[in-house]
Amino acid sequence: MNHTVPDLPGAPAAHPVPDAVTYLTGQWSVHRTLHDLDAGSGGSFHGTAVFEPADGAGWLAHVEDGMLRWGGALNRAGRTLRLLPGPDGTAEVTFADGRFFHDLDLRTGAWTARHPCGGDRYDGTFTVVSPDEWHVRWRTTGPAKNHLQRSVYRRRRP
Repeated sequence: MNHTVPDLPGAPAAHPVPDAVTYLTGQWSVHRTLHDLDAGSGGSFHGTAVFEPADGAGWLAHVEDGMLRWGGALNRAGRTLRLLPGPDGTAEVTFADGRFFHDLDLRTGAWTARHPCGGDRYDGTFTVVSPDEWHVRWRTTGPAKNHLQRSVYRRRRP
């Protein structure tokens, strides 16, 4: 299930992006809050996200690296995804090993995505706030998960 996001009261106005891969290319700071809604616990991730072309591969590497604070511990954390450009300004997001994650269409400035993973379901909302800021909200539900993540990405200037 993928579609544009309706305007929500109090939500930032969406900023249309004609080409997701072009918009995302570069370096971003990432600030993420994480909540385990069943346990009542939470944490945060602070770091960077770099979106750069993979040499000759035709896709963009999305590499995050930073520090995760959870349960009183502070540890290094990160992830790698791939963005494959579509012919119309959209993209397909895959995991580092090439497995499909979700589609991404930021042409209206907002997008929702759903990813089933075993018995769990990941529902994502993407909102482009400005040329230099975008937000992602992931709500994960399932037999063993009841999580909420909110991320703010801000473009880093050289």
